[in-house]
Amino acid sequence: MQSHPGNVFVISAPSGTGKSTLANRLVASLDNLIFSISTTTRAPRTGEVEGKDYFFVDDAAFDEVVRANGFIEWVQVYEKRYGTGRAWLQSVLDSGQDVLLDIETTGAMNLRRAIPDAVMIFILPPSAKELERRLRGRGKDSEAQVKARMNHARHELELYHAYDFLVVNEDLETSYRQMESIVWATRVRRERMVGRAQEILRGF
Repeated sequence: MQSHPGNVFVISAPSGTGKSTLANRLVASLDNLIFSISTTTRAPRTGEVEGKDYFFVDDAAFDEVVRANGFIEWVQVYEKRYGTGRAWLQSVLDSGQDVLLDIETTGAMNLRRAIPDAVMIFILPPSAKELERRLRGRGKDSEAQVKARMNHARHELELYHAYDFLVVNEDLETSYRQMESIVWATRVRRERMVGRAQEILRGF
């Protein structure tokens, strides 16, 4: 049976929506689904491991990859840069594994141009009021930061139409089930199963 390359799943969401919780559970629960490992110019945080959490490089090395068109997408966030390596991603997909990218809307739009059949999932908060409540509840942000995050959230939400699936994270369990369903449904799409169907048909 001929194996087919893996799928690319992209998740984007405003800060405080619950995206990381959902993405982590998805990767932990589903076989053959791994997180994309980004290349970044920021310094490692305590406990982060090279090649597992990120590929850590300096600005010169990052510039070199950009010049060589070695990133599928890259963005600048607060003076640090993050990119998805083209060769790394291709090697993982060629091995038949599915890859999940947790990236901002800008990176997601760039990735969609590079990989048109990437499956794009946007997670929405139930309402602006609830998102603000969650951000304040984390106790991590000042009043100014909460306002900045809410403004940024509105800009991100305006791009919802560019995504294939919209999941409203009102109830975590329901949202997780919806995302799991998206992965399973993608894996059994006709174009991905045609080799198996032909093989079965030849047996008749």
